[in-house]
Amino acid sequence: MEHNYDHKSFFNGERIRTTIPVKNRGVAELVGDMSRMGFQGGQLGTSLRIWEKMMDEDVTIFLGLAGAMVPAGLGEFIAYLLRERKVDCLVSTGANLFHDLCEGMGIIHFLGSCCADDAYLNECKIDRIYNVFVSDTELNKADAYISDFVKGLDRERHYSSRELMEMVGRDLPDTTILGAAHKSGVPIFVPALGDSSWGIGMVMALRDGCRVLVDQIKDVDEITRIVERSDKTGVIYIGGGVPKNFIQQTEVITEMVGTYTGGHNYAIQYTTDSPHWGGLSGCTFEEAVSWGKVRKEASKVQVFSDATITVPLVVQALQASGHRRKSYPVYRWSEGDLELSYKRLQDSR
Repeated sequence: MEHNYDHKSFFNGERIRTTIPVKNRGVAELVGDMSRMGFQGGQLGTSLRIWEKMMDEDVTIFLGLAGAMVPAGLGEFIAYLLRERKVDCLVSTGANLFHDLCEGMGIIHFLGSCCADDAYLNECKIDRIYNVFVSDTELNKADAYISDFVKGLDRERHYSSRELMEMVGRDLPDTTILGAAHKSGVPIFVPALGDSSWGIGMVMALRDGCRVLVDQIKDVDEITRIVERSDKTGVIYIGGGVPKNFIQQTEVITEMVGTYTGGHNYAIQYTTDSPHWGGLSGCTFEEAVSWGKVRKEASKVQVFSDATITVPLVVQALQASGHRRKSYPVYRWSEGDLELSYKRLQDSR
């Protein structure tokens, strides 16, 4: 039995090309060329193209930062993205920002061994994060710093985590995430603030008689207002977890109680999690379409690889390409509301 197949309908994309070594090729050109590869190399190259496309439009770009990427060495890459306004809003685990605070205080993370004797490390007051070592005694100094910070706050107010992170960033260098965000006007949300050493430091203040209320529902409202006020939105996730869902759910909220935007217009994720376990960290953006969180026609890609490999490559490529934004959002916060406008840049290249 013969079948007349239209083979051309299957071959309407770019030809797979090997990115052979080329003398003096820069990282921007390399990562861009990788978009013509298959598998995760191709996904990485595509993520750069989508990121640059976002920068050419009036798009508010959200970055979700999970896990403990700062101890691993990604802190200054993230700070660069904030300083240069490659992203416009950060949602992070408390752990990342605690270790970022530590770096700002001069507390150093050292490269160690994942095969170390952990009982001996405990005796020496050394904490291990896979192959990263940090002094437990030094971390206690950062806990005390948070406690003292909390004791200086207004006990009558209900703070969002955004307000707290903005205040902490005032005294930190812009090589840190918190300092860079403060300098560039990028809001930071920490939706699981208590699930980190921020919670430890705040409990220390509480036990000393100082109770300050952090209103995490205020966080939900504030970040949803950013989505509602934006012309378009793009999301970039390093890992998944709480930061990913916190950003994704804004679209569901706008549909229920606000002005629904139709879902995020752009979506990128760098993750090692797999979709078949059913967790949010690994779920596909196609699945998010079913929830109305991402538009059906959105430009989207997921890179299933270690973020400590992919993120340095794509951020360095962004820097090397010299690709500048057309505009970026500026926020004017008032109690219970937000005014958002876009600052135009003369040259988007």
